[in-house]
Amino acid sequence: MSVAETLEMRLRELKLPSFVAHHHSLAGQAEEGSWGFRDYLLELCEIELRERKDRKIERLRRSSHLPAEKTLATLEVARLPISVRRQLPVLCEGGFVERAENLLSFGLPGRGKTHLICAIGHELIRQGYRVLFIPTYQLVQRLLAAKRELALPAQLHQLDRCDLVILDDIGYVQQDREEMEVLFTFLAERYERRSVAITSNLVFSEWDRIFKNAMTTAAAIDRLVHHSTILELTGKSYRSEAAQQRNELTRPPSEDPDPDEDARADPPRSLRSLATP
Repeated sequence: MSVAETLEMRLRELKLPSFVAHHHSLAGQAEEGSWGFRDYLLELCEIELRERKDRKIERLRRSSHLPAEKTLATLEVARLPISVRRQLPVLCEGGFVERAENLLSFGLPGRGKTHLICAIGHELIRQGYRVLFIPTYQLVQRLLAAKRELALPAQLHQLDRCDLVILDDIGYVQQDREEMEVLFTFLAERYERRSVAITSNLVFSEWDRIFKNAMTTAAAIDRLVHHSTILELTGKSYRSEAAQQRNELTRPPSEDPDPDEDARADPPRSLRSLATP
């Protein structure tokens, strides 16, 4: 086996795929540029670290299940309330995750709650945080199945590996007592330890529809709000405006009105007055 083949084999054993991919081409550049050995090695290390970070981010992005299209680049920031716009850059830095604080996004349907939270999630992934996006009803069913299999602690431990869990549409969950209990258990387990982000179209006063019990509702809200940032989204529905724009684009051009038809449909005021008893 040649020295080059041995070197490549050793690099693979050391799990340095970028070294394997670039050391030949970079050696040529080093010879042409009269690099020293340390310069050549440093450049290989920089490439390895950059590509390793890129691979990690891609793995985190795939495992997060975040909608790929709901990013900061596609978020219509100008439509957000001023208070939310001011908080957005700080939230994307991830300090609230380091402090195990929560993020709560409220608003009527179509106001961009999910897009906003997902955009923040994508930015956190770029910084190396582990994020999980999951509709609330799916999480409840996952926890309930684990409980029936006597594996709830293991499932909670697995979720605990995530720096941020995004529960989407908690307001649409209509649970029985057992489902409510596993959701409350999840929230209680993460309290002051890990972050939760929640989107909801229900204000807190309506959360008894979720937890069914006044005491449990109060306890859940207390844990979520204690360390949290609340984002209230107002304005018009994105979906309604998009539907209206599509209708306007597909509407056939109107024909010139028939003046006689208009006259028949809406007689002059004098005729209307005569016809009035």
